[in-house]
Amino acid sequence: MRTRFNFQASKLVLVTLALGASLGAHAALFGDDEARRAILDLRQKLDATQQSFKTQVQTQSEEIAVLRRALFDLQNQIEALKADQSKMRGANEQLIKELSELQIKQKDVVQSVDSRLSKFEPIKVVLDGLEFQADPAEKKEFDTALAVFRTGDFAAAQLSMLNFLRRYPTSGYAASSLFWIGNAQYATKDYKESVINFRKLLSIAPQHTRAPEAMLAISNCLVELKDIKGARKAMEELVAAHPSTDAAQTAKDRLARLR
Repeated sequence: MRTRFNFQASKLVLVTLALGASLGAHAALFGDDEARRAILDLRQKLDATQQSFKTQVQTQSEEIAVLRRALFDLQNQIEALKADQSKMRGANEQLIKELSELQIKQKDVVQSVDSRLSKFEPIKVVLDGLEFQADPAEKKEFDTALAVFRTGDFAAAQLSMLNFLRRYPTSGYAASSLFWIGNAQYATKDYKESVINFRKLLSIAPQHTRAPEAMLAISNCLVELKDIKGARKAMEELVAAHPSTDAAQTAKDRLARLR
């Protein structure tokens, strides 16, 4: 723009010089009137040229001002876009962070639910030759009652096992529970109740692996109750039902001594 301005100024100077030269030439060739008219004409041309130059300069200045405003507006728009982009980037980063945290929480919730559900899901139990399903709480309660029996607190063990059977009357642990209840009662010299529970065991599970021991225990209780006849019968039934067991061999030995 500056180069164009300088060019226009130079052009004006040249026009002025040319007018001056032309004025001198006309003064020499014509009279005063003609010279005066020529001067006036040249001045008018000079004024028109100057006015045109001023108009061009003013127009160019206005165009420059408009261009500057446009550039300024464009710069503001660029800065606004940069700010919006920065906000969007920050929002995206926040969303990614929140999504990651949500996924972690969801994973924790799923694991927690699975852990809670696992406490109620039946598990496979193998006990005294039997395989059955039991709830985790059911297994825990039986194991706790049996642990009490093994401490030697037979009264407490009897109570624990009875409470277990009342809570789980159809449990796969039922036959084994009756066996340990009978043993706890025998240990506390409650022989009649002991016989009753051993016979319940034989009634619900005649082929239970503890059945021979239960039959031998019945004979022992009957001996303590001075029912020798009943004791002999119990041992004979044991030998007949389970002849190859250790309990049957013990019964044979005792039968020989009772004769």
